[in-house]
Amino acid sequence: MAKRNHSDIINIRGALKLYWSKWYLFVISVGCCLVLGFLFCRMYKQKFGVRANVLIVQEESNPMMTIGGLGELFGSSGYVDDEIFVITSHSLYRDVVRDLGLNKTHYVRTGFLKSELTYPNYPIDVYAAAGIIDTLKSTLTFKVKVDKDGLADVKIKGKYGKIEDVKDIKLPHTFKTNFGEFTVDRTEFYPKGEAVTSTILVTGYHSAAEDLALDITSEIANKKSNVIELSYDTPNAVMGEMILQDVIDKYNIRGINEKNLQGQKTAEFIDERLALLGADLSDAEGNIQQFKENQGIVDVRAEAAYQTNKRGNLEAQLLAQETQLEVLRMTLEFVDNPENRYQVVPTIVDNEAAASVINAYNSMIAERQNMLHTVKEDNQVIIRMNNRLDTYRTNIISTVNQNISRTRIAINDLRKQLGQTTGRLSSVPGQERTTIDMNRQLQVKQQLYLFLRQRQEENAMLLANAVPKGQLVDEPYTLKKPIGMGKMSIMIIALLFGLVLPPVYLYLMKLLRGKVETRKEIEQRTSAPILGEMCIDNTGKAMVVSPTDTSSTSELFRLMRANLLFIFNDANDKVVLLTSSKSGEGKTFISINLAASLALLGKKVLLVGMDIRLPRLSEYLGINNRYGLTQYLSSSDVSLDSIIVKGPENDLPTLDIILAGPVPPNPAELLASPKVDELFRTLRGMYDYIVVDSAPVGMVSDTFTLNRICDATVYVTRVNVTSTSDVDFIEEIHEEKRLKKLSVVVNGVKTKKSYGYHSSKH
Repeated sequence: MAKRNHSDIINIRGALKLYWSKWYLFVISVGCCLVLGFLFCRMYKQKFGVRANVLIVQEESNPMMTIGGLGELFGSSGYVDDEIFVITSHSLYRDVVRDLGLNKTHYVRTGFLKSELTYPNYPIDVYAAAGIIDTLKSTLTFKVKVDKDGLADVKIKGKYGKIEDVKDIKLPHTFKTNFGEFTVDRTEFYPKGEAVTSTILVTGYHSAAEDLALDITSEIANKKSNVIELSYDTPNAVMGEMILQDVIDKYNIRGINEKNLQGQKTAEFIDERLALLGADLSDAEGNIQQFKENQGIVDVRAEAAYQTNKRGNLEAQLLAQETQLEVLRMTLEFVDNPENRYQVVPTIVDNEAAASVINAYNSMIAERQNMLHTVKEDNQVIIRMNNRLDTYRTNIISTVNQNISRTRIAINDLRKQLGQTTGRLSSVPGQERTTIDMNRQLQVKQQLYLFLRQRQEENAMLLANAVPKGQLVDEPYTLKKPIGMGKMSIMIIALLFGLVLPPVYLYLMKLLRGKVETRKEIEQRTSAPILGEMCIDNTGKAMVVSPTDTSSTSELFRLMRANLLFIFNDANDKVVLLTSSKSGEGKTFISINLAASLALLGKKVLLVGMDIRLPRLSEYLGINNRYGLTQYLSSSDVSLDSIIVKGPENDLPTLDIILAGPVPPNPAELLASPKVDELFRTLRGMYDYIVVDSAPVGMVSDTFTLNRICDATVYVTRVNVTSTSDVDFIEEIHEEKRLKKLSVVVNGVKTKKSYGYHSSKH
């Protein structure tokens, strides 16, 4: 079958006519969409973008950049990434929610709509202890209605239904529930002397913090920057700025607390060591004094004579190295102690690499302690953090041990040099040498003591001048242009939806129905010629064509007759076969009146009922004859004259009829018999035109069997009855030439008022 491109052509004109005829659908659709758009605009709150930029101050370089080449693994932005995790942590958001009361949502009813109130203009509020809100797992709904006299009706609903329902109470009022005690009271913003209806939704801090985390986004401004950009889109710009500011404040407070915790631990460690060193110094000084008294040494000024510039320098260097070694040992002792596994390490070492590792370790310890407020130690986040802390601790031990080894090597080298110098001073008295050694040990302890006191002062200054981690680059501000659509845009979209919905609806209905609705659709789907179209008549007659009838229906049949005679372009063309796809398309009605129309020409016309499976011709015409076509074909005792009857109308004397007769047991074989061919050879000699009412071609094969005896075929279709697949089948038959001179009649078209058409049932 050849491709039918014409079946895909859009009939714009027909579509416009259809849409114009359905104008009321457009009016209803546009009206409903505009109303919905208006209601949506009443409830819709356009959001504003609130932004804030925070510079993260990194006091120490990332130790992972200098230890074992791990910087390539972790990247340069690891520190800021950790801070993003802190500033967007659940525990921090929970504190913000608690601080600003974000776990409560307030609505007031205006007409039949509910409007959300903006912070803090709440006429009525619900109060509860923080501990209750911390444990609240579901949302509680408080519906409060206060009349002008101040009497209130309060309904409390939970996840599983009503909790409280009281009427005519005075506010404030405390409700004892399974969740705890809640107090409902008026606020300073309550309009005195007015009735108020308010709905308050109360959720737990944890749940509200989760919702807040979904609304706030944070990201690094660029890969090489330490600036974090916070974004919050909200209908309430003022509230949004307050929330971002509180987030930053809470983050900085945590950073300061973290530094203070580290400083306090360092102070405790230094105080403990200073107390021990103080006792050692007292003992060392007492030992020297006792040795001098026992040895009779009054003055050791001669010691200076033994010293050379070289010995003085060597001893000064040795003293510094021994002091550093002692500090490193104290730090290693603290880190190696299992009891201090997750404790802040005192930062007293005077070594950049070691101090950098310790500071990073202490920051993560503080972060871990904050996380433990909201999660358990078996949480995967804590487990991963413990693994990272173990890595850091290993790096601290490794770094300190490396520094201890280097310090010991330096000490041994200095001692070797000092020993060589001392060996050359053999004249020094043993007592004075002993005194000098004791003084040197005393100086080591004094140097260590002074070092710790210096660290103590530095740590005190840090505690007194702790600065926030996050420095505001841009305070929370609101973008000038709102986010999302404006109300005008929403109404325009509603209008467009109203205009689009009817065509979509009509198209879908057409697809779902699958029926042809106009002649134009049939012409678009098949190349078979249109013999004519027939409107529906309301007379109730089977035969509407008569010599005296000048109705539009009769005129349409006359036009159909003229077109048929044009198709009969040969002198021997006499037999026209009428068929359809299914019952109910008007095939028999068209056959009767087409035959009557031909009879009006004064020609001898025969109407043959060859739909022998479901004969309707006798019912339509009201003729009851005991003989018919099936009896003639199946029996030699029935003559041709006995089955030919006159039509019911006396004014059509040239019209004869052969009824189908009783339904035979073998209709297909009967119509295929040679007697049918013999019959039509005889009838062609008796009549000018023969109209055959055959069976529907879409149901049985009888019509194709009868194609041998006809000269032309009329295929009857009916709008809103014939399916598009039936029309496609007509095109297939036409292209394959399975039926002779195929043409189509379109039945059931709408009445054309310009021609005075009227309705009927046919």
